[in-house]
Amino acid sequence: MSIEELLCLGNQSLHKDTNKLLLGTLLNINPLELNLHLKDIVDKELVDRYLECLKRLEKGEPIQYALKNVNFYGFDFYVDERVLIPRFETEELVFNVNNFINKYFANQACLLDLCTGSGCIGLTLKKINSNLEVALSDVSKKALEVAKINADNLNVNVKIITSNLFTNVNTKFDVIVSNPPYVSKTDEIEEIVLKNEPNLALFANEDGLEYYRKILKDCENYLNSKYLIAFEIGNSQKDKVIELIHEYLNDVKIISKRDLSGRDRMIFIFKNVDILEEDCE
Repeated sequence: MSIEELLCLGNQSLHKDTNKLLLGTLLNINPLELNLHLKDIVDKELVDRYLECLKRLEKGEPIQYALKNVNFYGFDFYVDERVLIPRFETEELVFNVNNFINKYFANQACLLDLCTGSGCIGLTLKKINSNLEVALSDVSKKALEVAKINADNLNVNVKIITSNLFTNVNTKFDVIVSNPPYVSKTDEIEEIVLKNEPNLALFANEDGLEYYRKILKDCENYLNSKYLIAFEIGNSQKDKVIELIHEYLNDVKIISKRDLSGRDRMIFIFKNVDILEEDCE
């Protein structure tokens, strides 16, 4: 079959932009350039894979699960129903953490990615900064299977720990970064997310604050005297998370940052670090 024939077939059930993204990804062609290749013939193996992905999308699966792939921070990550699909907002968390490590930790640190899921945060940080010593931790053994696949695919050496937060963590770190479950069970959530992505990685008690409280309560037992904690948060949780920080931690400096859409989505906690004025909100 030709690319033109496959596009016509997929357009019957998918939005044309989704169809172009699907086919372009499978063929490793920029979706915007598919029109330059309409007469190209696609081999049977790729046609079969395209048709299988098409069926999965028609059933309401996210395109990332159908492709078993998502691009995060310029790297290809394997994803399936065992893990959350990495979001663009989390790329901003990675960018800021890397910037702070370079600036305040002389480009070297021992880092724990807590509630790692696919490993996208910790593995990306290790990939862009080989000086880091990185550990990935999650309570879900299934999620860590995916993280291990991604570590192997990216050819990076990290420690992988099966742990309910700090239960099986036995070393200290300079940096803890976490994108924990933070969706309240009363929050509205897209049907495609609710039906496909693991609820264990989405929902938290205490109006979504459960894991922030648990992490903050115990984290200093696993941190060196000079440290950084970096959280991704829900866009309405900033003030409540800051209240928790003050409840459990003393003599720390807090920086909150908005994402590119102007929403409060990141909180950074420093101890024994002289923060430059340019980094203060």
